[in-house]
Amino acid sequence: MKTSVPIVVAVLVGCALMGAPASAAPPYPVEPPLPAAPPSPLQAWIEGTVPAPPVATDEESLWRAILPSPSGDPILDTWPADLAERAPGEIIEAREVTATTALRVGMPVARSTLLKFRSTSGTGAPSFGTATLIVPVAPWTGPGSRPVEVNALPINSLGLHCTPGYQMSHGLLDKPNADLPAFLPAVRTALGKGHAVLLPDHEGPFMAYADPNVAAHVMLDAIRAARGFPPGEFGESRYVAVGYSGGAIAAYAAAMKLDEYAPELAGVLAGAAAGGVVTDYVNIAHQFNGRISSGILLTVTLALAREHPEILRHINNSAQWVATSPLRDICGETSGPLGIVGLPVETAADTAAPLDSEFAAALFRQFDLTARTSSAPLFMYHAAHDPWIPLGDVQRVFREQCGRGVPGVFRVVPGEHLIGYVTGAPELEGWVDGRLRGIPAPSEC
Repeated sequence: MKTSVPIVVAVLVGCALMGAPASAAPPYPVEPPLPAAPPSPLQAWIEGTVPAPPVATDEESLWRAILPSPSGDPILDTWPADLAERAPGEIIEAREVTATTALRVGMPVARSTLLKFRSTSGTGAPSFGTATLIVPVAPWTGPGSRPVEVNALPINSLGLHCTPGYQMSHGLLDKPNADLPAFLPAVRTALGKGHAVLLPDHEGPFMAYADPNVAAHVMLDAIRAARGFPPGEFGESRYVAVGYSGGAIAAYAAAMKLDEYAPELAGVLAGAAAGGVVTDYVNIAHQFNGRISSGILLTVTLALAREHPEILRHINNSAQWVATSPLRDICGETSGPLGIVGLPVETAADTAAPLDSEFAAALFRQFDLTARTSSAPLFMYHAAHDPWIPLGDVQRVFREQCGRGVPGVFRVVPGEHLIGYVTGAPELEGWVDGRLRGIPAPSEC
């Protein structure tokens, strides 16, 4: 995470001494070093002024110190020893969480289960995922088995307690995520229609916010787990992935990686809907850098370093203090306002022009899914006056997918980024309902 100035460091010195989470024992993902430019004079001054935190004795120790703190819930915290022997999507553990889910959603539910399953990290290593499967009281009156909306809520957070999995299985006052209630009306609407709802914790166990590969794997493995969950109620169901903003990354990535990662789900995933989605990481990084949205960029940088620890080789000492402080556990309602400081990533890096470096280019290539073809029909929508995510990026991806034969609908909706979530909802609902009823997807390519 690249927020770093000496005054911030002074405040957080004691906090950073907390060190790495003791209950987690994930494998350290070693990545080869990549070339980097020497530091600028400002970067050299920062590095010479601020000492390294005590936890940064070596790269692996620093990496463990930036991981999210344990949530206190073993399903979310514990790394199974036999992940490599399990198949992606295989259920590891399940816990009934109906009472807390009903309280959180604000309506009765027939059953809610927190699922833990084998998944895959952003770099291809065995990992695990979690998701909450909610079965409504309302009957399904449409054709076939009860369908499932896979709702990738915009978690946009660094802490494990911020996830839908934690929030749906714990009390209202137990480490609440203030962002979550704004997105629960869509869950209630789906349940009221008789749809089951699957809420994946799509940032993965490292809380790797905005890593599209992690998100795609968890989304697709959550579907695999739901299909195999006894007594097989959802084995023949239709599924649709939906998401907005940070959640749109997950819904979009699931469609783009379906053929590569979970080809047996072709046809099972009847569609993917993404609103306000990031498709061009290079453009977004430059758009956010040093501006009012810099807090999100800095948060994402820390999150990505958990899956790609080679990033840690290029952050300075003051950034290490911040990244190992309690800020490593913040939820989305905190990371966004942090941008008011407007600090560019250069103040946290030890290499000049870090976003334009060969090192950054190699990372951006791993996050770029635009060369792939969606294996599911698409519904993409974007706010006309979104100040954060360029409309042109999404339009270009939609045209490319259309050119490859993907059935698609694209809508420009009124408002800025946050309002676009609301103004895009009515047509989105109709499109999702059609896919879950087995109606052929429309195409306006």
